[in-house]
Amino acid sequence: MEDETAKDPSGALETVHVDRPATGGGVGRLADGRVVFVRHSLPGETVQVRLTETSSKFSRGDAVAVREASTERVDAPCRYAHPGGCGGCDLQHASRDAQSFWKTTLVREHLQRIAGIERDFILRSAPNPAKGSRTRLRCAVNKKGELCLRVARSHELVDIAACWIADDVLAPAFGTKWHGASEVELRAIGDTEPFALVRHETHRGTNFEVCSLRGEPLEPSLQSRVSVQGHYFSVSPRSFWQSHRDAPTMLLESVVELTGAEPGDHVVDLFSGVGLFSIPLAKQVGAAGRVTAVESSPYAARDARENARGLSQVRVREWSVSARAINDAVGEGDLVVLDPPRNGLAKGVVQALLRRAPRRIVYVSCDAATFARDLKAFLDGGFRLAELKVFDLFPMTEHVELVALLDIGS
Repeated sequence: MEDETAKDPSGALETVHVDRPATGGGVGRLADGRVVFVRHSLPGETVQVRLTETSSKFSRGDAVAVREASTERVDAPCRYAHPGGCGGCDLQHASRDAQSFWKTTLVREHLQRIAGIERDFILRSAPNPAKGSRTRLRCAVNKKGELCLRVARSHELVDIAACWIADDVLAPAFGTKWHGASEVELRAIGDTEPFALVRHETHRGTNFEVCSLRGEPLEPSLQSRVSVQGHYFSVSPRSFWQSHRDAPTMLLESVVELTGAEPGDHVVDLFSGVGLFSIPLAKQVGAAGRVTAVESSPYAARDARENARGLSQVRVREWSVSARAINDAVGEGDLVVLDPPRNGLAKGVVQALLRRAPRRIVYVSCDAATFARDLKAFLDGGFRLAELKVFDLFPMTEHVELVALLDIGS
């Protein structure tokens, strides 16, 4: 298709004035009037852009030289954060204030453009510094066995000797050769010794191995042990856990507050993972209440059952979150917690929830655009956005975490 974005092999250079932040880079216009999204730029700057992708409607590129710099521009603390380098961090060149402005602008624009609402909010920062805040890091592996991250919007690998955003205890992994692995996920979760989950692709399929950071095989049943707000969670190597050190505590506090569960309530925790929200909510509803935790991953569901041991009011259902699962799990007047992956809710889920008529929904999202899409469907169905909290839990990037309270409008 002629409008389909394609790689620009010419690497053509253009001088562009950057007007505003957008998803995937600052927005400017090329000499022919087309919109261009420019990574490594800031609003108000004039930059020289090397085009990397182009279509008949818009282009993408990297700011390879700055003609007129913003006062909010800083030196990137990571040596791999530059055009053609690691694509993991979008905003290492931006001051903390500039990062906050970028994130809040994107959230407001998504809410306005997609959900059709204006909403004020405060971007809440994590208590710990950005450096070393990430406790999980997924890396590719090159032919030399070196850990790599990828260039933005590319399969091209960048070998790295360290990651500025990752927990310092993961450092030994970058000096290890991971020959034969296709991917290595580094984990430094809770009180457990850090380790690596190593993925191998073979003619028989995909195999996973649990190793030390120096590559020695470990017991495959290894569990991370994590304390969050006085609750203890066992997390197996293939179960999801929030990557930012402060995220579990900050999100749990908000979810518990906004859910407002009381003794005797029924809470349905969709995309429940290992039970980060289910277990504390179960203690709130007490023996007279119920918590139904719905999770598609067999590893996380198994962890959730272990974490709920002794709480008879918790039922863990190893289901995908679908319209059918909603019909089976949610009843009129229930409380619902949603924490879907980045692509948001599957088709039919919002409509199923509307039909089941819960009295309150708490929606946790790591993507403002898909959140706004789903929010519009809830608003059209009679719910209102009663409260919105936005957290800066992806430092050096344009991403945020959102926690929203939806209830029936008056």
